[in-house]
Amino acid sequence: MPNPQPADVVVIGAGLAGLSAATRLTDAGLDVHVFEAAGHVGGRVTSEDLDGFVVDRGFQVFNTGYPRAADLDLPALELGFFERGAIIRVDGRAHRVVDPRRSPTGVVGTAAAPLGSLRQKVALAAYALRAGYGPVPRLLRAPETTAEAAFREAGIGNAAIDRFLRPFLAGVLLEDELTTSSRYVDLLWRSFVRGSTGLPAAGMRAIGEQLARRVGADRVHLRTEVRSVAPGSVTTEDGSWSAPAVVVATDPAAAARLLPAVEAAAPRQVTTHLHVLPESPWPVPLIVLGQAGGRLVNTAVVSDAQPRYSPDRRALVSSSTLVPTQEGEVRAEIAAAHGVSPSDLEHLTSVAVPEAQPAALPPLQLRRPVDLGDGLYVCGDHRDTPSIQGAMASGARAARAVLAAVRPAG
Repeated sequence: MPNPQPADVVVIGAGLAGLSAATRLTDAGLDVHVFEAAGHVGGRVTSEDLDGFVVDRGFQVFNTGYPRAADLDLPALELGFFERGAIIRVDGRAHRVVDPRRSPTGVVGTAAAPLGSLRQKVALAAYALRAGYGPVPRLLRAPETTAEAAFREAGIGNAAIDRFLRPFLAGVLLEDELTTSSRYVDLLWRSFVRGSTGLPAAGMRAIGEQLARRVGADRVHLRTEVRSVAPGSVTTEDGSWSAPAVVVATDPAAAARLLPAVEAAAPRQVTTHLHVLPESPWPVPLIVLGQAGGRLVNTAVVSDAQPRYSPDRRALVSSSTLVPTQEGEVRAEIAAAHGVSPSDLEHLTSVAVPEAQPAALPPLQLRRPVDLGDGLYVCGDHRDTPSIQGAMASGARAARAVLAAVRPAG
């Protein structure tokens, strides 16, 4: 049997967590090798080209309010942005609910939107300000409950919860009961208040590709499945490697298989249907929220925010459901949301993501341990929060733990 190939660090998984760890360790001068079973980097954050359109794996967006956005070269991503807010439909009429700081012309319409009484609207605005600008330690010290219970405690009424908050957050949390931790939702809302939501010109895959370039093409090994992990060694289908530090940065199921001490799962799922319209029915890029009783969580003309998602002037529409659906089951609902005829929608493709992300139920487990001892480390959004921010933050923590072990102070 040939001798194991040596490295300073082996990272298993080229998703955003693994690549975030690998870039830091590479920048520190360590010999880092990354193994990825798939044929692309980025993990669940990826895209493909289809008939000239850029199709992300499900409806994904990047929020510049994430603290770990600072790790990326944002200008190089050439982000195109959605307007802050959403469109809600009540009794067939569309209402714009937007951030008045960024869209002053939408103040009157937002104030008149059917989101409850004036007091309840003020309560919604007060919540947004508290989450957006309150100190993070204070947010994390607040009594923890479910998101829905916290909204009601804040005085936000049924109309705002059911017509705006529930469908808006369902598209992010991939659950519509608002059972997610109130502390996580506070942190999430903070990112929406402070940042902008957009799409890279080349698709969401551009985020992972940017990080992978920093590691080096000769250090990222695609289509290489890791079969087993042990302290100081990694066995792949092509051979074995020795390294004093091994970082497991796979999806939760694979992490639990490679490291039996790790408990991780990704129970949230989403199905996204992509359609093409001759032109956009909207004057500005806004997400249209689903309505109570329907299957649709949200739908958006993504090419309004990022024109390079379309090869021509046609509009690319992305629509998501939390349960598996066939395109024909939701076509009429998608058309009604955009105020077009079902026959106007040309079905491009549908993407089902069965293990899209972990849950974040109370009590919220922020910063779960990444150092397992014996030179084994783990990172991923299951160690922090179920988001791009959580994945990248856990990768950064894993890198710091590795560096502390291989280069102890003093």
